[in-house]
Amino acid sequence: MNLALADPFAIAQDYPETTTGHLFNGHACALRFNRKGDFLAAGRIDGVVVIFDVETQSVATKLKGHIRQIQSLSWSHCGRYLLTSAQDWKCIIWDLKDDTMLRMVKFEAAVYMAELHPANHLKFVVSLYEDQPLLVDATENITRKNNFSSIPNRDADVEISEKQAAGDAKTATTCALFAASGDHIIAGTNKGFLNIIEVETLKTIFSTKICTGVVIFLRLTNSGRDMVINASDRIIRTTQLPNLTADPDTITIEVEHKLQDMVNKVSWNHVAFSSTGEYVTASTYNNHDIYIWERNVGSLVRILEPTKEEHGVVEWHPHRPMIVACGLESGKIDIWSIIPQQRWSALAPDFVEVEENVEYVEHEDEFDIHPQEEIQKRRLDLEDDVVDVLTSKALQDTNGEEIFRMPVNYGLQDSEGEEEFVTVGRGEMRRKSPTEAREYLLNSEVVGSTDENQKRTVKKTKKR
Repeated sequence: MNLALADPFAIAQDYPETTTGHLFNGHACALRFNRKGDFLAAGRIDGVVVIFDVETQSVATKLKGHIRQIQSLSWSHCGRYLLTSAQDWKCIIWDLKDDTMLRMVKFEAAVYMAELHPANHLKFVVSLYEDQPLLVDATENITRKNNFSSIPNRDADVEISEKQAAGDAKTATTCALFAASGDHIIAGTNKGFLNIIEVETLKTIFSTKICTGVVIFLRLTNSGRDMVINASDRIIRTTQLPNLTADPDTITIEVEHKLQDMVNKVSWNHVAFSSTGEYVTASTYNNHDIYIWERNVGSLVRILEPTKEEHGVVEWHPHRPMIVACGLESGKIDIWSIIPQQRWSALAPDFVEVEENVEYVEHEDEFDIHPQEEIQKRRLDLEDDVVDVLTSKALQDTNGEEIFRMPVNYGLQDSEGEEEFVTVGRGEMRRKSPTEAREYLLNSEVVGSTDENQKRTVKKTKKR
């Protein structure tokens, strides 16, 4: 009924214009919608991942496994599993059915970002700091980590110069993700190259120079046919992906549009596609504006002006004209959407909206009072219907796949308020009490020096 009440011209609008709300539950630094768009995962600087219900804007559950800032989030296709990576050099695959850790993988370097396989939730690709990227397979009890090269693919007949060899030694993968089919990995390097790696053999089958700076971020559309590239040269590029299963010699990747601010020359923190892929949005570095471009002609259509705060990660809802972004200073999640004007004449065909009060003439039997016996009989007849409230049936979508429903978590604590965090620098926060974050550690570990632990033991002994 709410959709019928909405103005059809407002529904047809593809991008938001006004701020419609805020979310706050700790200092958020990473955001990601699931495929259906009913849940929003927000990673915090203390390592906790908060999952919000988009419809009610309430906290659905909290995942406590990391002890450092969350770097990236990645949902599985079914929405049941969530991959989180943090600055504690760990990646965790969560099962949201019971909020348990399905797998936890630790690396020998800091993690840039990690992305799940589109078909297998126990396989993911990870980009590491000053180390080779990895394809991680956790389907078996022993986790397998397979390296793949960051060096671009070159012709075997061409001799490599000393300068190229020295540059290849310093090449590192800064971001990587799977293609829509899951058979190829698309990786960006710090030298501006875009590499296509075959998953089965882990060989680089195609490389191209996409920019002059560092490839900071890659993101595909929902269909997987288009890709947006954020680079350090202050230019956002969009491109259409070719058929990667074809002959590698025939693969070409051409830049469709170059999106930039020619006047202010601003850099971009984060980029995202719209639900249909027709628009591209980006948050600005050292600025509070959020830009929206139209891909058909590559023109700027809107600049969202939120509060006077720089935003880090920006995400677009997979089905609605809704944008969310987290502030660097406060960690608050701002929401931009459309507020449609309701048409009350859609309630009934004979419903008429009037500008002034009109005297209403009631019908003869409109407000008749029915006998109490008749009302009681209707009530008793309804009580005879047997309603099964215990049996849980799995829901299925149009393709026959089972639809996952996140269970309600009744054991959640109250939301953290702003007074629990103290600013220690630009975009950096910490708790007022240094012992508050210790409850988030794995296996109830205690952080601190040995002397502190000995002092606690002595105090307990004295009390006895």
